[in-house]
Amino acid sequence: MELLLDKSVGCLVGAAVGDALGGATETALPEQIRARYGGWVEGVVPPFHADWATARPLAPYHKGDGHITDDTLMTHALVRTYLRKRDHLDAFDVAELLVPDLIERVVYLPDLEREGVTFHRLAAAERWLVTRLHHAHVDPREGGVGNIVNCGAAMYMAPVGVVNAGDPAGAYAEAVEIAGAHQHSYGREAAAVFAAAVAAAMAPGAGVGDVVAAALDLARDGTRAAIAAVVKQAEGYADWRDAIGPLRAAVAPYDTVGEDYRNPGLGARRPSRLHAIEELPIALGMLVVAKGNLRQAVLGAVNYGRDADSTATMAGAIAGALGGAAAVPTEWSEAVAEASRTDLVEPARQLAGVAAEIFALDRERFARRAERFARLTTPAGPEGAAGDDGRE
Repeated sequence: MELLLDKSVGCLVGAAVGDALGGATETALPEQIRARYGGWVEGVVPPFHADWATARPLAPYHKGDGHITDDTLMTHALVRTYLRKRDHLDAFDVAELLVPDLIERVVYLPDLEREGVTFHRLAAAERWLVTRLHHAHVDPREGGVGNIVNCGAAMYMAPVGVVNAGDPAGAYAEAVEIAGAHQHSYGREAAAVFAAAVAAAMAPGAGVGDVVAAALDLARDGTRAAIAAVVKQAEGYADWRDAIGPLRAAVAPYDTVGEDYRNPGLGARRPSRLHAIEELPIALGMLVVAKGNLRQAVLGAVNYGRDADSTATMAGAIAGALGGAAAVPTEWSEAVAEASRTDLVEPARQLAGVAAEIFALDRERFARRAERFARLTTPAGPEGAAGDDGRE
């Protein structure tokens, strides 16, 4: 249990610090980031725009200064959903447990600097959950169909990997089911592969190679091709500063947003079997470049820019699951927790506990199945067929 707890804390706290650091550079390009901050970002920094309250496109969000964003708010909401169900989740649980949490539970919204329900902080693709499941009453298994395709579901799937620790295939299947209520196409696929990557990283003794292998084994279509291309490119670099340009070039053929990140064309975020979200392949690429080091993987994602908070969330979650709580720089976690007025450790502690409960249920379920399957495969005795005790 001690190792499970350590890795859970590393994963969720690592995700939160990545989110907070990346929020400051979100939507900017690497050269713009260096110009704004006088060089590479190395930790918690102020907002990209000093007039963040009115500056587009991020207004009215106070991103930077250590504030977590919707990535972490959604991650913590999913943790609370597991705590209520205390078992594996499906699309119906998203409708019946997660959505009510988003629209009813009052939490602190750091980059709005006030309390409110999480729904008030969500972007359009995430508000889709409430529109489709709460107001339109669609079948939750089909809720994601028609949404813009982005990383909205992937960004908060780390808890699925923790619950399915050591079982990437199980994490992939559960995340496909959960994310189907929110996303479709390569957005849903990315959510499943990210959960699988976390599950692989949670295994004792796991390394970056194990994470990449699990992702490539389970990913399909453009998502798999994008990960393979970015990882291949990443293997030639040992410093994220040198890798930013080449990794962007490697993922560009699969990305629908295009080079002008703030002004995507008509083909952006539309369903396709040939494309992928950018964030997950880049997170994995930075993980490879950093050789699993959380600080370096997160900084690579932060300085890559574009959707930096989600990319750094994923990189931080996977690296944190690999290295445990000690992998997360204390100066980052303490600054983010204080600035965000949020306990980053407690959700991870609670998730580790419920993950152990769910595994115990899984073991009981498998034991029952094993007993039944054994009876199915045991040769029939002289008194009758297998499973028949011979009585009338």
